[in-house]
Amino acid sequence: MTLLHDEELATAFDHAARSYDHLVAANPGYHSHLRRSARRLGLPARGAGLRLLDLGCGTGASTAALLRAAPLAEITAVDSSAGMLERAAAKRWPPGVRFVHAPAERLAEAGVSGPFDAAFAAYLFRNVTDPDAVLTAVRALLTPGGRLAVHEYTLSGRPFDRLVWTAVCRAVVVPAGTLTGDRELYRHLWRSVVGFDTAGEFAARVRRAGFDRVRVAPMPGWQTGIVHTVVGRATAAGGAA
Repeated sequence: MTLLHDEELATAFDHAARSYDHLVAANPGYHSHLRRSARRLGLPARGAGLRLLDLGCGTGASTAALLRAAPLAEITAVDSSAGMLERAAAKRWPPGVRFVHAPAERLAEAGVSGPFDAAFAAYLFRNVTDPDAVLTAVRALLTPGGRLAVHEYTLSGRPFDRLVWTAVCRAVVVPAGTLTGDRELYRHLWRSVVGFDTAGEFAARVRRAGFDRVRVAPMPGWQTGIVHTVVGRATAAGGAA
């Protein structure tokens, strides 16, 4: 199963950026599910005084979801695709939001430094070469007790959910990508999901990276068993709990 990685994947997202917002808008649950995952961070006091990290922000949908949950927070939003970031930055944002062009694996080189009170990562981890290294790096950027929410296509492990995901990709996602000239990116989307962790496996990965109180929460509707939020809390010593 061939997947796109690193610069190759960033270039594919650069090309897809012009039509990306229109395609995801066709999924009626896309934005509401992101907002649900952002709320699952449980941020206090509308985020007043908090520093938040938005990893893999794309065209800014996850950033907007974070702002709904924490409108008073300062947000650093990061993505490896210059094209996606250009689309994001062109939208209207409050002064506390800044966008940084960097791969999740090289945050320090881009001047992204902690501590952050919470991190949000939407549709990121199945697209990085070394998810464990990125989780460890995120843990190091969080304050002790800082919160993580990962919004991701992580299948439940039931054969039925894999079949539903494959059927949706073959009938809708890949044909839509073909029409926009981004067929390989959306074939990558299908392959990256079926080849990635189940929700339970990813939760175990998060625990190993130094997070406790890890839990998995599903999305409603047809994506139940396909999209989950995995949330956790950074331990004081960074060791597994």
